[in-house]
Amino acid sequence: MINRCRGRKIKLHGFNNLTKSLSFNIYDICYARSKASQLDYLEYIDEEYNSEKLRCILEEVTNIIEAKVVNISTQDYDPRGASVTVLINEGHYPRTEGVLAHLDKSHIAAHTYPENNTNTGISTFRVDIDVSTCGMISPLRALDFLIDSFDSDIVLMDYRVRGFTRDINGRKIYIDHDITSIQDYVSDELLEKYTAYDINIVSDNIFHTKMVLKNLKMENYLFGPESEKMTKNERGRIKSLLKKEMQEIFECRNIFERG
Repeated sequence: MINRCRGRKIKLHGFNNLTKSLSFNIYDICYARSKASQLDYLEYIDEEYNSEKLRCILEEVTNIIEAKVVNISTQDYDPRGASVTVLINEGHYPRTEGVLAHLDKSHIAAHTYPENNTNTGISTFRVDIDVSTCGMISPLRALDFLIDSFDSDIVLMDYRVRGFTRDINGRKIYIDHDITSIQDYVSDELLEKYTAYDINIVSDNIFHTKMVLKNLKMENYLFGPESEKMTKNERGRIKSLLKKEMQEIFECRNIFERG
């Protein structure tokens, strides 16, 4: 039987050994018609989300979840992309038989993947973020900040609680907080902007939510000077391409047009 411990504070024996893992795939879509504009877009993304910018975002995540930084590793790649890994702890220092140990089994990692389709002009920027915490600190606190930190057209999120800890009576505890959906921890204001869909296995503490932006404003998706001279029909065609790209990523499948 799974102990949910809903609505009451759990008294634990020793340290909380539960591992809470939150994984993001965040996508930003853009249209750049010419090869020069496509290259400019990739350069822009590389600068906008280089390792230093990612580092600042992840350091703020650490502050939000009330953790402490142990170590940071950064890397910019040639020709594209960046990675940042942050080792964190809860700031909890237990003593056992006179030995002082710090708990550094938690981490945050971010990796970027800019790419473009030279045939259609659609460029898709993806950032993967993993937040894994051990103890009382929760990655769910940083949901709104992470979604807002990127031009998030599509957000795919997975959250899982692993392992078990024990209460003072020695009984196993498999989860220490209330959750039925990741959406429980996203603000109503933010959820209003997206269509959200859940696939949850609550009995196994596995939660999946995917979100796609409801309203597509063309001025936010066109990159390059040639986009300013588009005809109404051309803008309509590009809007359809953008919607198709977003829907394919949201549904994780290719959409084939009939005709």
